[in-house]
Amino acid sequence: HGLLQYNIHQKRWVWNEDIIRAEDITDNVLHLLSSKMDGLSDNVQTLLKMMACFGSCTSESVIGYLNESVEYAEVRNGLERALIDGFIVTNEEGSLQFVHDKVREAAYNLIPDSDKKQFHYHLGKVLYSLCDGKDVGDTIFLIANQINHGKEWIVRDTDLSIAIAELNMKAGKKALDGCDDKTAYSYLGTALSLLPKDHWESHYDLSLRVYFLMASATNSNDEAELMLQKIFEKARCLDDQLPSYLLLNEILLSQGNPKGAYDTCASVLSQLGETIHNSVTPEAASSMLAETLSMYEEVYNDEWINKKLEDEKIRTIAKIYNTFVIACFLCKSRHILVYHMCRAVQLSLQNGTCQYTPLALIHFAGYAMKDEQPASICRIAKNAMSMLKRFDVADQHPLFYLSYYGRVAWRFESLQVCTDKLRRAFEAALSLGHVDIAFYCSIHVIKNSIFSGASLRSIMKEIDYYLHLLKTYKIETARTFLLIFRETVSLLIDNGQATSIEATPCAGDLSDPGNKLRESAFFHKAVQCLWVGHTERCRYYSEKCMPILGPLAQFTTYMSKFYHALNSLDLIRKKNSTKGKEVARVAIPAIRDAAASSDWNFTNKLRLLEAEQQSLRQTHRKAVPLYEAAIESAKRSGFIHEQGLACEKAGFYFKNKAGNNEKALEYFKQARACYDEWGSSMKVGLIKKEIDSLDVSGS
Repeated sequence: HGLLQYNIHQKRWVWNEDIIRAEDITDNVLHLLSSKMDGLSDNVQTLLKMMACFGSCTSESVIGYLNESVEYAEVRNGLERALIDGFIVTNEEGSLQFVHDKVREAAYNLIPDSDKKQFHYHLGKVLYSLCDGKDVGDTIFLIANQINHGKEWIVRDTDLSIAIAELNMKAGKKALDGCDDKTAYSYLGTALSLLPKDHWESHYDLSLRVYFLMASATNSNDEAELMLQKIFEKARCLDDQLPSYLLLNEILLSQGNPKGAYDTCASVLSQLGETIHNSVTPEAASSMLAETLSMYEEVYNDEWINKKLEDEKIRTIAKIYNTFVIACFLCKSRHILVYHMCRAVQLSLQNGTCQYTPLALIHFAGYAMKDEQPASICRIAKNAMSMLKRFDVADQHPLFYLSYYGRVAWRFESLQVCTDKLRRAFEAALSLGHVDIAFYCSIHVIKNSIFSGASLRSIMKEIDYYLHLLKTYKIETARTFLLIFRETVSLLIDNGQATSIEATPCAGDLSDPGNKLRESAFFHKAVQCLWVGHTERCRYYSEKCMPILGPLAQFTTYMSKFYHALNSLDLIRKKNSTKGKEVARVAIPAIRDAAASSDWNFTNKLRLLEAEQQSLRQTHRKAVPLYEAAIESAKRSGFIHEQGLACEKAGFYFKNKAGNNEKALEYFKQARACYDEWGSSMKVGLIKKEIDSLDVSGS
């Protein structure tokens, strides 16, 4: 059948793989290949056996290393023959590979089963002796893989055991640096098994590194904590414990235990000489904020930027503070957060810049500073971003982007740009293993997508993707936030008729001031009521939400003011509510200030509030241009949902105030088209009722 034959013209072995598979005679082909290989010269056989041990591909550099040894000095001659005979080829990357898996299998079978372990081990030892002390890149994996076959011989020699443990530790670290935790864990487990019983006494540094790296590589938080506890028990000084404390803090935060992270950071910072305040008055926080801002304005210049923070201890303190303030944000009062955030910034202002300075500054701008300082917030944030580019801190980028694009950049970037950057930060954080940061990014991605009027179906799909991932990562707070968002999106699409799911958000006790989910739960109830048109319920939830949003400069605060004011103007129209007038009176100047710094994100909202206000005053010549301006501004910014909302409000104005049903119908139809594009069948249905109710013939 021509299953396997030597082609004289191609000068290589060829076969018909389809026939081989169909006739299920792969064992015969293997036997035939092995028989042909038995007749090859020793050099070619050695080359093929060696490559078979390495896998399907082998780098030319590995052949070069082996060619320098006595044992494999002739392998390059064997390589030339194997290439000519067609057993191996050079692939697109320049590596050598077998032409087929069956050829590799036949080559591997040239080694008797009883000799395979020894062959791998000897090959690894030769490579190890040739490469020891050199930076061999990924070849370290190949060396460790080969030499680890001989563990039964390695353990008989204490000196060799330590050397190979060191080799596996380096391979594990390299795999960990490449985000291959599973492979890293395997190498590190081998390293640990090769250490003697008294390794903490006899090989302290190696033990410290292996335990720390294993804690970093394992996918079990319980195992990681056990490894870290062993380090805390055996480490000889605080300096040796510090990396483990930082890793423990990451684990505690990812487990939703910010108090544990706070306590750990506070303890370590205290040992490093910092004064930690577990109680801070509003006055002390304000004083610290003013002092830090004044110091920043005085110190920030090129000379300070170029002044490197040389003191290793202060650099370590700065690094711990960056974790500490996250824990503060999650479990302590704002006054405690602000005070220690300012302290973190002052460390750099007083001593010089380091890789942790940009993150401290963006935390300061995004979380510590108040709304009354928008120009300072923007300036400090932009300076922090500029400084970030000076340092090689790729592992900090996701957290920096979370603070920058999640808390500050909406003042000077479009909401869509912020969302895109946060989506990239999610992917980067997940690839780096920073799971908690990744899912905080996902929360901002979905929140911003809803605010910017992205396709509701696309938002739903993205939420479900994150929820699917959370089945693995199990971050309950993130899951609850996403379920709250999903409930809102489901209502907007079809009133939850076909898009709801069994899982519902469990926001806990909403009367508990310490419940971090209260803000989101009340806010989304208000949002849902506003879009459905339940004005009284919207007012109830808005009044629950507004006091707990706090003084932090965040986008949600402004959106809440906007929705509350818009709903209050509706209430004035329906019930002549004096309280509603006060809400609008306070909200409109705040939205005006926001629009002054972010025309893209807020001008359409400002114009709509102003239009509704003029509508109540029945000043037709002012109301109509403002409605048009709101519609055009929303369209320019790509806020299709708010374009529809402005058209809807204009429709009601012409129907109820101006008495122009024809014009009202025109605006209602525009609103329906916008809501349809947004993906809200619920809103399309409500608008359709208005359209059907209009008697245009009498207009």
